[in-house]
Amino acid sequence: MFKLAVYAGTFDPLTLGHMDLIERSAEIFDHLILAVAKATTKRTLFNLEERTSMARVVVAGLENVEVDSFDGLLINYARSRKARVLIRG
Repeated sequence: MFKLAVYAGTFDPLTLGHMDLIERSAEIFDHLILAVAKATTKRTLFNLEERTSMARVVVAGLENVEVDSFDGLLINYARSRKARVLIRG
């Protein structure tokens, strides 16, 4: 059975703590989606495109990690990607 998980957050910026969870999750799951949230109510230092781009650079060496962005409820995004597991730190 293919194991897919989503790790979502604003990642403004992506920290070493985030990277620890990403690396450990990538070892457990077949595919991990790092979902960068738009953050409609939270004032962010970097815009969505910058945060998504930085995340792609940081996880470039992890073959089973994909970076995507989303707007709206996390549960709706996870369902649209057919993910059954959400990673929280």
